[in-house]
Amino acid sequence: MKQEVFFKDLGLRSYKEVWDLQEVLLKQNVEKKSTDESRSSTIHHLLFVEHPPVYTLGKSGKEEHVLINEETLQQKGIEYFHINRGGDITFHGPDQLVGYPILDLDKFKTDLGWYLRSLEQVMIDTMAEYGLKGERSKGETGVWMDVGIKGKERKICAMGIKCSRWVTMHGFAFNVNTDLSYFNFIIPCGIQNKQVTSLQKELGHRVDMHELKEKVKRNFENIFEAVIV
Repeated sequence: MKQEVFFKDLGLRSYKEVWDLQEVLLKQNVEKKSTDESRSSTIHHLLFVEHPPVYTLGKSGKEEHVLINEETLQQKGIEYFHINRGGDITFHGPDQLVGYPILDLDKFKTDLGWYLRSLEQVMIDTMAEYGLKGERSKGETGVWMDVGIKGKERKICAMGIKCSRWVTMHGFAFNVNTDLSYFNFIIPCGIQNKQVTSLQKELGHRVDMHELKEKVKRNFENIFEAVIV
């Protein structure tokens, strides 16, 4: 039987507000798993959101990958958080699709490698609908382009997750019509000498965000064999 995933598009929301919401949803599911012997009462969620400009540093990330000081961050109106997901530094901003799946992997597959590869496949399949070839880069989570061409490798979708009792939070950041200049002030994902890109940059025109979201939702359903409600 296909798993039901409850979907909500939050629009433009502050990073901290949505981080707190994820923590609440994760905690609710973890508590249900602790009290429900059958563990059947957990609820899957998929949140879509766009954030005002913000840099987030993962728990194993390095502060030196932020290339500007706190005063300049404030001048530019960019927030900054050291958070509890895996991965290093990344940027979130308007016209970027950020997705936060809060899934109970006990009902899918208890394998974080499988989970991350599945999220990557959702993005790869979505890019294919725009005639673009998304790829994986060995040892570097996320979705890339031109991985095999030295100097042309560029990342289009960053990923970082947290998992507690097999319940996930955090997720992916897919550059759609994103202002890529914000990436100039960090070393994205802590990876030196590699570029970032967006759907808009690759296609040469703005992408309809509503249409993009529908494609991602449909591909999420296909890859996770789920029903979004």
